[in-house]
Amino acid sequence: MKLAEAESTMQKTVESTQRAFNTIRTGRANASLLDKITVDYYGSPTPLKSLANITTPDSTTILIQPYDRNTLNLIEKAISMSDVGLTPNNDGSLIRLNIPPLTSDRRKELVKIAAKYAEEGRVAIRNIRRDALDTIRKLEKNAEISEDEARDQQDKLQKLTNKYTARIDELLTEKEKDITTV
Repeated sequence: MKLAEAESTMQKTVESTQRAFNTIRTGRANASLLDKITVDYYGSPTPLKSLANITTPDSTTILIQPYDRNTLNLIEKAISMSDVGLTPNNDGSLIRLNIPPLTSDRRKELVKIAAKYAEEGRVAIRNIRRDALDTIRKLEKNAEISEDEARDQQDKLQKLTNKYTARIDELLTEKEKDITTV
């Protein structure tokens, strides 16, 4: 694994961690809360956002307007069965999700979940570093690069690792602030 490859993979890991953070409820309506929901549409799991227009008219409501009204009950069932923790209100043409205010206990629980996602991201970045270090060591052992070059690449790799783990820490701090702000 070359440095450019490692950096690209680390960047994707940070983006993946950001997407995981987006699925955590913060007490405000956000369409990305529904990103993980799939609907059993004609026998195949289909992402909810492919079947409906999702909007947030205010900070406590998410509106889901299906493109095909026949999917309304399927969407309602998928939301009910998901781990989002919201109860869908079906009025025959669209579904409303009311976002209740978070309790302090639930906020603490969500901060722990965010910390878990951040740790998973940091572990993934360290694994990328390990794979890249193995490659550098193999190149050095096979005399394809000099000892100095190997050391330079290892230093650059460590700087990349530090940069991307710091970015995950920044994202975690932002998410914790979002969760704990009333």
